[in-house]
Amino acid sequence: MSGFDNFNTDFYQSSYSVDDQSQQGYGYSNNDPYNKQYNQYDYSQPMAYSTPGMMQPQQPYTGQIFQPTQTYTPSASQSMYNSTFDDEPPLLEELGINFDHIWQKTLTVLHPLKAADGSIMNETDLAGPMVFCLAFGATLLLSGKIQFGYVYGISAIGCLAMYCLLNLMSMTGVSFGCVASVLGYCLLPMILLSSFGVLFSLQGMMGVILTAAIIGWCSLSASKIFISALAMDGQQLLVAYPCALLYGVFALISVF
Repeated sequence: MSGFDNFNTDFYQSSYSVDDQSQQGYGYSNNDPYNKQYNQYDYSQPMAYSTPGMMQPQQPYTGQIFQPTQTYTPSASQSMYNSTFDDEPPLLEELGINFDHIWQKTLTVLHPLKAADGSIMNETDLAGPMVFCLAFGATLLLSGKIQFGYVYGISAIGCLAMYCLLNLMSMTGVSFGCVASVLGYCLLPMILLSSFGVLFSLQGMMGVILTAAIIGWCSLSASKIFISALAMDGQQLLVAYPCALLYGVFALISVF
């Protein structure tokens, strides 16, 4: 035991005591407010928050329920876009499909002696011609003739030939769409001929007379429209002859 006492006294000598630990507070001063115990916090200091009576009063809602007031004003670009959208033409008019003009052109073809309106006939309307070409091929199909390829091929070649011819004959010139539109509308009497071929044969004498009348009807209507649209006065017979050749090919398809 004497050896242990000597070891304890010789280990390390210092002036540190346990009582100084509670007084020193780990090196912090007692005046430090952050060194206080939880139960010694000074609640007498005023808090940094406002009382409910000091809050700003809210503005009362003056609008109607389910009808909120407009809090923004549309810009000039948005107003211009809305007005432009409202003023847009219908979709059929943008596509160039006008049923009134289609009906007027159809009546002009059905009435060969009626004067044609050049302003309407000069339009490149292909909706009616496409329908008439399909109807002509459908009536041939009812007769057992699948001739859709011949119908579209002869139509394309005939329109190209008439386009070149009319540009050489007229002073103002004509567009390819206008030529295709006029020749397509004037194909309407040929649909009647192919419809008659479904009911009876066109290879007899009555068939020949009917075919000649239909060819004259188609060529007369087409030449009348071209003359009025292109201001080619006195040249109707010159225009009617190549039209008769074109519609004669369609008549041969219907007969044979």
